[in-house]
Amino acid sequence: MNDNLKNQEAEELSLREMIEQYTRYWYFFVIGVLIALVLAFLYLRYTPQLYQSKATIIIKDEKTQSPLEMAAFSQFGSFLSRFKTNQIDNELAIFNSKRLISETVKELQLNIKYEVMGNIKTSELYGYRPFEVKFQSFDESFVDPIPVLYFKMLSESEFHLESEPLNISTNYSFGEQISLPFGVITVLPNLDDAEKFRGYKNKTILVSYNSVETVALRFQERVNILNTDAKSNVVELSIQTQNREKGEDFLNELVRQYNKDAVQDRNEIAKKTSAFIESRLQIITRELDSVETNKEDFKSTNRLTDIQAEAQITLENASEFNKRQLDVSTQMELSNTMIDYMKNADRDELLPANIGISNESVGSAVNNYNELILYRNKLLQTSTPKNPVVKSVNDQIAQMRSSILESLENSKNALRIAMKDLNMQENIISSKISQVPAKEKIFRGIERQQTIKEQLYLFLLQQREEASIALAATADRAKIVDSAYGPQEPVSPKKSLIYLGALLAGLLVPFGGIYSFNLLNTKVKGRKDVERHLKSIPIIGEIPKVQKGDSDLIKHNDQSIMAEAYRIFRTNLQYLFINKLEKNEEGKSLIVTSTIKGEGKTFVAFNLALTLALTGKKVVLVGADIRNPQLQRYLPEHLKAKKGLTEYIVYEDLQVADVVAQSEYNENLNIIVSGAIPPNPAELLMQKRTSTLVEELRKQYDYIILDTAPAMLVTDTILINKLADITLYVVRADYTDRRLLDFAKDAIEDGRLTNVAMVLNNVALNNFGYGNKYGYAYSREERSLLKRILNKQ
Repeated sequence: MNDNLKNQEAEELSLREMIEQYTRYWYFFVIGVLIALVLAFLYLRYTPQLYQSKATIIIKDEKTQSPLEMAAFSQFGSFLSRFKTNQIDNELAIFNSKRLISETVKELQLNIKYEVMGNIKTSELYGYRPFEVKFQSFDESFVDPIPVLYFKMLSESEFHLESEPLNISTNYSFGEQISLPFGVITVLPNLDDAEKFRGYKNKTILVSYNSVETVALRFQERVNILNTDAKSNVVELSIQTQNREKGEDFLNELVRQYNKDAVQDRNEIAKKTSAFIESRLQIITRELDSVETNKEDFKSTNRLTDIQAEAQITLENASEFNKRQLDVSTQMELSNTMIDYMKNADRDELLPANIGISNESVGSAVNNYNELILYRNKLLQTSTPKNPVVKSVNDQIAQMRSSILESLENSKNALRIAMKDLNMQENIISSKISQVPAKEKIFRGIERQQTIKEQLYLFLLQQREEASIALAATADRAKIVDSAYGPQEPVSPKKSLIYLGALLAGLLVPFGGIYSFNLLNTKVKGRKDVERHLKSIPIIGEIPKVQKGDSDLIKHNDQSIMAEAYRIFRTNLQYLFINKLEKNEEGKSLIVTSTIKGEGKTFVAFNLALTLALTGKKVVLVGADIRNPQLQRYLPEHLKAKKGLTEYIVYEDLQVADVVAQSEYNENLNIIVSGAIPPNPAELLMQKRTSTLVEELRKQYDYIILDTAPAMLVTDTILINKLADITLYVVRADYTDRRLLDFAKDAIEDGRLTNVAMVLNNVALNNFGYGNKYGYAYSREERSLLKRILNKQ
């Protein structure tokens, strides 16, 4: 149960420490969020906003073919089915064609861009413009890009034009023709709204000209045309532009240009049909005039008045037969006419439609043939005859033309057989009316020819009127469901997402920085790092980092954080001596060492000596680091050359008093410097005189502190460790690598270092366990608000 509680507490401490790694730098997160939000604001302020405009249309179906027609043309039914399936895709391709978009750009003059210059960015002018630049003429041979023209309105009649590439900076009058290297322009003022016009005075307005093709390609990349439902003909058009009104105008004009293009295609068929009917009417009119003249001459010559009254009874029985014979003759005439036209006409021309041929399959095939011709012509506008798609369509056209001719020939042969049968029946009827005079027979033939020509003439007149009506009343191909519209709010950039992203970035960047720093930083940061590696070794002192401008030595009546830390260090040391030495009345010896150079062992040793001396105890500080002496920097200049530990060991006639120097910082503190640097430091420290010195010092002083060499670099400290009651092992925060603590752990476990206690030096105040962190200190110094926020001394 106790083990579970300990594990739970350890996990809670580990989680709390992890959180504290970031919360102690909370001001970085606040600053990061503020900077990110400011950057987001500036980004939103100066990034062009994009508005989305949408339009919805329905593409109308062509006249649906009946099952009978489809059965009649089953030989190319697969193509017709594929053509019907791909109809919407073809129309979408037309919508997104460069040709149609170029017409839209040209109609709206989108290739001429007007912008007003601001303090930081320029904004496009669309809708109201204070003036309009008319390009009266343009030199197509001008190769260089058209430079931007800078206009500034001076008054309602005058403006200033400037262009550095063209070396122009001149005042002009509105309406004046201006000759430029690329052409002639005229600037016309827009005075419809005088107040708006005056608002643009003295503002710089940029006018840039681009080719229609270049602008069309840009719009072609941005416009999105989508068939929302494969089962329907509903098409949605959308585009994103910096100006919502511009996007709406573009989509509406694109639909209008599409309808205009579709109407032109249908009118072309109607015009071809009308021309064919007119040519046939002229022929039929001449033939009808000839028949009527023959009838008149026949009656005049033979003095006939009402021959039919004589054969009324016989003719009534044959009336139904005559009607059939008349219909067959008419159809034969139309079939022959259509065949002659197809043989004589160019293969790329459209065929006349709806001329009265009773064979409905032929009429349907002609309509499909004309649609295929138009489709081929549109492909040729954007490709060459060598294009595989164009070749495929040409093959299909040839196939359909051959099929139509074959169907007409078959229809003509069927009519010829029917006529032959009718002629046989006519002979039978003629035998029954043999009593009718020969003149009646001749007259009847003339009337029959007249009737045929009259019916054909009336039929062609009717078809001409229908073609004229179709030409005048051609409906739009695209029915507008919703005209172009768009929301008032821009679709990009989205403020909420930008601010949310900025907020997350403002938090994540400091978090990532701190995480990366902690991940890559292998230095000891605080007490917890030492405790994790050396769990059984006590930490009896935490020495705060010396702040800039503060003294690094403990003074009499010192009330600083450092002085209080050394007092706590001294108290913990006293309790450690009680546990270790019990009632030993002799002086207590300490060794101060570290792992490597630079961890502050001399600094800690000297301040510890001062702190102990402040209690009235006699303290001696021995410079046992005879390889790299550092203790002499705490002595006055005249004592730095005094004999020290090295001389005492070498010269046996020297006494303790000969090497002891009085410290100027405290009367209870004496110092024995290292002396001259010997060639054999390790062997020298192994001499008996070293232990003799410590024994002598125990009799004269309450505390003997030996400042030794780094334990990992040299063996000196290991050799004299037995002379110390306590070994103080100094670790410097933000300097000592955590991996070096493994050396101290191994040395303690192996017994090379005994009675070890850890001292953590150079601890930052935000990692410091005492003093101002909890608002309790002797110091009364006033700190600035920023220092109090950042918890800095």
